[in-house]
Amino acid sequence: MKNNNFDNVNSIVKMYLQEILQEGDICIDATMGNGYDAVYLAEKVGVNGFVYAFDVQKEAIESTKKKIEKLDFEKRVSLILDGHENIDKYVDKNIKCAVFNLGYLPRCEHKIITKPETTLKAIKESLNLLEENGIICISIYTGHDGGMEERNAIFDFAMNLEQKKYNVFESKFINQKNNPPSIIVIEKKKQIKNK
Repeated sequence: MKNNNFDNVNSIVKMYLQEILQEGDICIDATMGNGYDAVYLAEKVGVNGFVYAFDVQKEAIESTKKKIEKLDFEKRVSLILDGHENIDKYVDKNIKCAVFNLGYLPRCEHKIITKPETTLKAIKESLNLLEENGIICISIYTGHDGGMEERNAIFDFAMNLEQKKYNVFESKFINQKNNPPSIIVIEKKKQIKNK
């Protein structure tokens, strides 16, 4: 029996990603967490693709490393113990997507959260690397201290992206209680060359 497609933001993000990801693509998991996004991306990009996964917590690296090793994906994923604001120090290739799952690492220290200034820098770095028709998926949680501030900063930035270059849209749950998350997807438009 199939799970519901709209149960959580991760399921919805995967629906967007599966429309664009292909064998050989390069992706960024900007907030590694427990490694589920990194594994999903590694499966989608295959043996010729690559995933750069970032997190500032050793617990995230260890958790993800176990999943990656179990699936024999070590050659297609780089686990980087550093903040996503430093993407430009590690990634110098064009990417098909970047995935952000903001907030804190579940079952770990809730005082360690993503912050507006570093998240915005990471989004800007990802946009610089993004291929035409590539996307950035940003899952935003607001139920913790600092969550609404981060959400507002991202919305202010995203709403002002140039319409000729980017499509930006939001998905959110409207019937869930307790600060349901929302998703912002930024697509880099294919530029039509004048003859």
